[in-house]
Amino acid sequence: MIDLHLRQICLVAPRLAPVVSDIAAIMGLDVCYRDPHVGKYGLENALLPVGPILLEVVAPIRDGTAAGRFLEKSGGRGGYMAILTCKDPDSRAARANAMGVRTANVIDHPPYHGVQLHPRDCRAAFIELNHTAGSDDLLGPYPPAGPDWTRAIRSDVTRALTEVALQSPEPASLAAHWGRILDLAPATRADGVQQLTLPNARIRVEPGERELMSGLTFLVADAARVADAARARGDRM
Repeated sequence: MIDLHLRQICLVAPRLAPVVSDIAAIMGLDVCYRDPHVGKYGLENALLPVGPILLEVVAPIRDGTAAGRFLEKSGGRGGYMAILTCKDPDSRAARANAMGVRTANVIDHPPYHGVQLHPRDCRAAFIELNHTAGSDDLLGPYPPAGPDWTRAIRSDVTRALTEVALQSPEPASLAAHWGRILDLAPATRADGVQQLTLPNARIRVEPGERELMSGLTFLVADAARVADAARARGDRM
């Protein structure tokens, strides 16, 4: 059994409004929490649950933040962080450190403990590994999402977040690199795309001009309805 699950995806936007309200309206999601702790990083945020996986949007509230620099370097593409839960983040991080992947930040707010790996070493995006003591249930307590986050889960429009897309000029190299960090074996799909498989999601690595987190795939009840909602709010789909 794989001791690793996708727990959260973090996106960066120049401002929370209207990005968060657009996501909520188009995808039929509700905000469960706005975490005051991210203020020390010069950020504000909002989290929206998609089943057991959290979709987070952060935005800089001052100049000189790491997230702001990321937006500038990525040309405004905001796939910032892939956050995974496991039983022992420290041992997994130590394994990554031994590969030359540095630790960028450690978050220790019991019962929550997270280790963020340096995005330059991870390539494409930050990887965070975390664990909440006493909660091995993906629908159990998860402090970054607030005390009652499961009450905000809605599934009438969006059923699940199924896939994270990365891109690279050398997709096989990036897939192998993330595979070593996460201790997962990449596989080549029938369409030639590289893929890492977690128990609750997939990580797809496809060709692209630069290395970044390029997209998310959702299972929805009615794709045409979601597309209509996006067009109504001025988004092209």
